[in-house]
Amino acid sequence: MITGQVTANREAVIELEIVSQNQKIERVEAVIDTGFNGYLTLPSDLVNRLNLQLAGNRRATLGDGNTVVMDVYLAKVIWHGQEREVIVLQAEGGPLIGMSLLYGNRVILTIVNGGDVTIDPIL
Repeated sequence: MITGQVTANREAVIELEIVSQNQKIERVEAVIDTGFNGYLTLPSDLVNRLNLQLAGNRRATLGDGNTVVMDVYLAKVIWHGQEREVIVLQAEGGPLIGMSLLYGNRVILTIVNGGDVTIDPIL
């Protein structure tokens, strides 16, 4: 089970462990974004610090409807205690967890300040 909490800004946040190229684990707070159908977004400073492998670029449509080209990286995260390969889009702002990473899980949110966020595998 992965747990987190709802912030005063009404964001569902969990701590995510990302494995760097030299196998060090970096812990980051990431916001669950159900409007994002990818796996994970990370800002450029974190992508550089983790020394992630560039895999190319991709067009993406943002929440405001604008289409942009984003760099795509390969990364590993610790998900339910196991390493899992994910596709990372480089985007400024805080890390976002999308629906592709959440697929196969039950997400339970208690939407009050400090409320519980629980992610359980179902597949």
